[in-house]
Amino acid sequence: AGSFQEAGVIQQAYNLNFPLHVVPASCAQCPAWSAFSVSSPAIVLETVKQAGAGAEDRADAVVVRLYEAHGSTVTAWLQTSLPVKEAMLCDLLERPAAQGRLPLEQRGLRLSFTPFHVLSVLLVLSR
Repeated sequence: AGSFQEAGVIQQAYNLNFPLHVVPASCAQCPAWSAFSVSSPAIVLETVKQAGAGAEDRADAVVVRLYEAHGSTVTAWLQTSLPVKEAMLCDLLERPAAQGRLPLEQRGLRLSFTPFHVLSVLLVLSR
C-alpha cells in the first residue's frame, strides 16, 4: 500500500535478488554484529569492496558506494563497526576528491544526497 517508498519496494527487490545466506555460528552465544548501517531508508548501501589501485594502492582501505533511491534530498548517517581512522569522498575510480575529507563523528559519517545521487566513500582502516 502507498508509494513505492512507503511499501519498501527497493528493499524487497534486494531481498529477492540477493537473499541472505545463513552461515552457522562458531558458538551458540555469539553476539550480533553488523559492519555497516545507514540511517535513512532512502539510501542504499550498494557496494563494499577493498580499495583498488585508484585508491593510492591502499591495502588497508575499503570503498563504500551508496545511492539515493527515493528521488529525494536527504542527509543520512553511515555507521560502521570497522576501525576507521580516515574517511573521504572519492570518485568512481576511487581517487580521493578535492576537499572530500569527511569528519568522523560519534554518529558516524554524515552524507548528503540529492535525488538519485551516487556517493563513493574511501575508508582508511587502522591496522
